[in-house]
Amino acid sequence: MFDAQAFRAGLETENVINCCKTVIATATAYLHGQFHNGTPARDLIRLRATFVDSLLATLWDRCDWGPSELALVAVGGYGRGELHPHSDVDILLLLGEDCQNCQEQLESFLTLLWDIGLDIGHSVRSVAQCAEHAAADITVVTNLMEARVIRGSQRLMQQVQELTGPEKMWSSPDFFRAKLEEQTVRHTKFTDTEYNLEPNVKSSPGGLRDLQIIGWIAERHFGVESLEQLTAEEFLNPEEMEILTNGRNFMWQVRYALHMITDREEDRLLFDHQRELAALWGLEDGDKLAVEQFMQTYYRWALALSQLNEVLIQNFDQAILRQDMEDDVHSLNERFQIRNGYIEARSNDLFTTTPTALLEVFLLCATHEEIIGVAAPTIRLIRDNRHLIDDAFRADERNKQNFLAILAGPNKMTRQLRRMNRYGILGGYLPEFGRIVGQMQHDLFHAYTVDAHTLEVVKNTRRFQYADFEERFPVSSRVARRLRKVELLYITALYHDIGKGRGGDHSELGAVDAERFCRGHGLDQRDTELVVWLVRNHLFMSAVSQRKDISDPDVIQQFAEQVGDQEHLDYLFTLTVADINATNPTLWNAWRGSLLRQLYTETRRALRRGLENPVDKQAWIEETRSAASNILEDRGFTSEELNDLWQQRGEDYFLRECAEDIAWHTETIAGHHDTDKPLVLVRNNADSSVANTTQIFIHTRSRVQLFSSICAALEQLDLSVHDARIYSANDGMSLDTFFVLGSDGQPISEDSARLRYIKEHLTESLGSTTNDPGIVERRTPRQMKSFSIPTETSMSVDETRNVSILEVSTPDQPGLLTRIGRIFVEYGIELQAAKIQTLGERVEDVFFITDNQQRPITDPKLRGAIQRAICNELDVQAAA
Repeated sequence: MFDAQAFRAGLETENVINCCKTVIATATAYLHGQFHNGTPARDLIRLRATFVDSLLATLWDRCDWGPSELALVAVGGYGRGELHPHSDVDILLLLGEDCQNCQEQLESFLTLLWDIGLDIGHSVRSVAQCAEHAAADITVVTNLMEARVIRGSQRLMQQVQELTGPEKMWSSPDFFRAKLEEQTVRHTKFTDTEYNLEPNVKSSPGGLRDLQIIGWIAERHFGVESLEQLTAEEFLNPEEMEILTNGRNFMWQVRYALHMITDREEDRLLFDHQRELAALWGLEDGDKLAVEQFMQTYYRWALALSQLNEVLIQNFDQAILRQDMEDDVHSLNERFQIRNGYIEARSNDLFTTTPTALLEVFLLCATHEEIIGVAAPTIRLIRDNRHLIDDAFRADERNKQNFLAILAGPNKMTRQLRRMNRYGILGGYLPEFGRIVGQMQHDLFHAYTVDAHTLEVVKNTRRFQYADFEERFPVSSRVARRLRKVELLYITALYHDIGKGRGGDHSELGAVDAERFCRGHGLDQRDTELVVWLVRNHLFMSAVSQRKDISDPDVIQQFAEQVGDQEHLDYLFTLTVADINATNPTLWNAWRGSLLRQLYTETRRALRRGLENPVDKQAWIEETRSAASNILEDRGFTSEELNDLWQQRGEDYFLRECAEDIAWHTETIAGHHDTDKPLVLVRNNADSSVANTTQIFIHTRSRVQLFSSICAALEQLDLSVHDARIYSANDGMSLDTFFVLGSDGQPISEDSARLRYIKEHLTESLGSTTNDPGIVERRTPRQMKSFSIPTETSMSVDETRNVSILEVSTPDQPGLLTRIGRIFVEYGIELQAAKIQTLGERVEDVFFITDNQQRPITDPKLRGAIQRAICNELDVQAAA
């Protein structure tokens, strides 16, 4: 790979920079070729460090350093002898006392290293300066611990090591505390989870840094030079050493590949890179995408390494911080005791002789608030004996009762489930859960792996029982507290997504698993049927609230009939709120919350009224008109004036709008005499039937491209449309209501200047004579570009409303509604209403449309043409 003699000869006859670049490129190509040929990254990163050693040594030897005492020192990862293709080459230029005249040579040497393309990280210090910086900065002393001399004075480096050793600074306890704090801060940055959508293979929990920190602490305390030596100190057993070695090798393999395919220092597993790595690993799409298979392997290794980090950190805590302290031990029962706050087995053969203790340990954690965790030796015993969880174990009534008791436990139940998952017990006891551990969903909608999402849903359902959570979710909390058996909600949460990754309908697959669990654990028929129904229908309420017109009494009646009774409604409502909040932190907002509350409230009324007594639409309309009349008559309007104003309004307007909004519209329209100028009203909703949004009402003459023009103007204002209601009056006027949110997912703040600007901009835009709304050009976020999703459409007829329902699922993109509106105009389509939903990288929009005679679109050829036009337009734009 590197012929030092030939290189030195080349330096004498060729341009030095070009010669160096050539040998670096040759070495890199050789190493990459070896990677593709199957050479492990663990060997390649050491070969690269050795190559760079030879390169730097040769260049160093060409410099005239004279009699000065100095040294070229490798530090950090390079000092460990681990150098990935684009990792920084960290060096220390260590100066003796006689180096006052070396500055020019040092600058020339460093300049050469930069010119030849090495990613150099450097420091130039004397021995005293090294000691000074090390005393002040934990990072500096850590780098120096891994230092090795490439060329020059070994004596200087020995002085540095003596001055910066644990006897002089950063004692073993101080170093341990600092490194533990460093890890805590780093984990917090990555939300304390191994399961980030785009994890950092170096810095995320379970990544390489979690292993390096163990090595640093071990070296500082025991003086060991490698993690392998920890087995001699009995801090690692052979199985743990195997996990550490294999996990580290996998992470090295991934990191090397990332640097290779990106041709830069890239430690993030970005979506595009995930697909490339899956291909490099030789994986192919099946029931699971190749990328999902690859990432599941990554997540499972990250989980295993994170657990190993937990065990070793706890052992170090005992050995370093508590070695001179007396242990606080008290008994729990004949099997377990608490030592310094951690539960531990009282004998090493406990789980062998009493396998039921594998669940009992978590039950005790759930019922004893003073327990802060599981002792490291007991974690090892759990891991070593989890193979005892077999069919006989699962069939044992004692284990079934213990598991149900964990779910009903009063103390941090979800924390116990997370522990059980980390230690492999949850997936062992529930094999169907084991299949979803580390199962990612390759999109931007789901922020967590399936198992992490599931446990987050359980956590949310649990939170509804706590008073400090009630302020954020008052309705859900009140409903959850009156559930007949709240543990049924927890079981449903565990099983709602358990069928994912197998192909087929995950709700149906999960319902089968849930029924097996319920019957196997002795739940009665009523409880079993409730859990199974909830798992099968867990997406139902969310879909209705966000994709149906819930101001329509028929929609409420149909939903109520499928729900059946108040108990099913209560469980489904709380599950839905918990599920949405656990899917993606950005998904839940006040708007979605208001839709669910409205659906819940209206359905509860329908159930109380009786399913056999559906709402009479005419009575509903008359009631709304009467309520609006009362408001307006109190403001001086006469019934005759109102009849004149309302005679151009269709029944749909009074069916879908609330009395307060009708009064608001009517009063303002009556005072607006310039019918050639658009009337624009803007306010934040409080009393409206659609709360927690900014409502924009537009009264203007109907014209071609009106919907597209409004959507384009709203996008220029950086407002996202979530609901739209379009009414065409008989007098040629259009009454359009748009419910919008700002870019932060919230209603526009009560800033009069901002609301006034929105009104002025819309008035000016809609007053323009052009019928061709411009498309707002925005930069597509990097993550969006990683997903190529074809547009899908469907069209059906709603005979009760006499409209066609067009559903569009497509990648999110600028100008989406404007483009669709143009197609409506092209095909003579009139929009009656729209429901807009953004889910990560895609949108799922529902349009209620008719032809220009207010009839549903029934011609198959026309329907096909409309759908093809939308797909072609949106897919071309998404690919641009």
